Amino acid sequence: MTNEAPIVRLSQLRLDRGGRTVLRDISLDVPRGSIVAVLGPSGSGKSTLLAALTGELAPASGSVEVFGQTVPQGRRALLELRKGIGVLLQGNGLLTDLTAAENVALPLRAHTNLPDAVIRQLVLMKLHAVGLRAVADSYPRELSGGMARRVALARALALDPPLMIYDEPLTGLDPIASGVVMELVKRLNDTLGLTSIVVTHHVHETLPVADHAIVIANGGIVFSGTPAQLEASEDPFVRQFLNGEPDGPIAFDAAPRTSEAA
Repeated sequence: MTNEAPIVRLSQLRLDRGGRTVLRDISLDVPRGSIVAVLGPSGSGKSTLLAALTGELAPASGSVEVFGQTVPQGRRALLELRKGIGVLLQGNGLLTDLTAAENVALPLRAHTNLPDAVIRQLVLMKLHAVGLRAVADSYPRELSGGMARRVALARALALDPPLMIYDEPLTGLDPIASGVVMELVKRLNDTLGLTSIVVTHHVHETLPVADHAIVIANGGIVFSGTPAQLEASEDPFVRQFLNGEPDGPIAFDAAPRTSEAA
């Protein structure tokens, strides 16, 4: 595999859940070192796409390749693949009875045999990377929403994954905290040589840091291009989403799509 090979490749992907097709004909290459924004209204299938990337959901048809290999279904092989993928959950997923440092240490304790002293130093390095070394011994309940999100980010980075996936990273954050988190996404991507996929409906906060953007609506990709091209697009799907218009081609209450119709 060459350095130019995409870190993620989706080819004619169809994803079904509960007997209906959620997404169809999804094709996308994610270049190494890039930040790709996956945008779309709530219920458009963004989280379903994430489930396919991490191997939680097998494709109904088409293929998902990560790190140059088809996402495996075997438990052991899938676990190895997932070690290279850091995921920031929209709910943070921090354990409330553990300190910030103990939360960040969890992946290191689960997947390495490093001594406690080494783990402690690595944890402090990860917290420093997100600007929170000073809260290492604080509990999640003692942190603001933005700080808790950054601790969760430090934990996602614990195993030095080359690929980061952010699932609605700005949910519940105020504008200042949102700006801090997105600036951090950009800085970490550049300084650590990461590749990032940001799944979100927060368009205006995400586009300034993205290299490429896609918009998902009505079961497929309705736009793929640069942030500048997105903002200049006159496509009715794009305009309705960007302008937050209730009426348009994106249905607020879409009828279920059966897999037989795909």
